Amino acid sequence: MSRISIVEDDRDIADLIRLSLQKAGHTTEVLSSGDGVVARLKGAPPDLIVLDLMLPGADGFDICRALRSDTATAATPIIVVSARAEESDRIRGLELGADDYVTKPFSPKELVARVAAVQRRVAPRAEERVLRYRTMTIDTDRHVVSDEGVEVALTAKEFLLLEYLVRHRGRVVSRERLLTDVWGYQYVGGTRTVDVHVRRLRKKLPLIEASLATIHQFGYKLLDPES
Repeated sequence: MSRISIVEDDRDIADLIRLSLQKAGHTTEVLSSGDGVVARLKGAPPDLIVLDLMLPGADGFDICRALRSDTATAATPIIVVSARAEESDRIRGLELGADDYVTKPFSPKELVARVAAVQRRVAPRAEERVLRYRTMTIDTDRHVVSDEGVEVALTAKEFLLLEYLVRHRGRVVSRERLLTDVWGYQYVGGTRTVDVHVRRLRKKLPLIEASLATIHQFGYKLLDPES
């Protein structure tokens, strides 16, 4: 199955998560401190991360942000499991790039089901040469986009941005991550070019205008019609 890293300092909870995931066929490792966890995960990215927010040595929100900002772990699914149940905490976690947010206490069976659901949703689609999103078709070999059978002219960068959003549909992606993965250079303080290209895509493709949500002060999320 999958290799899952559990970042949790409470030994009883970590063991509960570990045993539940192992029974479901996953291999696991437990990291009990925030110190050095980002470097560890970047050095050997797992298939999924279960992340507590209140850790000794580091804040879980900061860990989530750091993982999402690095290309090695940018696409690694993250499920936050935390006693912080306030709506503002859940929203912040999701806006920082978490794929799901589970509050303590939780059902181990529910957590295993959520892991499976996240993995289905973010399963790699890199092998797909022709992508389909609702009425739109993206031929990645020929760099041709059509909506309802009508070809739409896009620049090279607009095409790459659209392809990236479709491959990551259902997930919140930050402007910084788009700048790094689509434009190919590290974030240096300005992401206006991302917003400009998104605006052009929305103008050229009404489907994107209707389906692409702006996440305030963070980035974008292309709605997943299958979720």
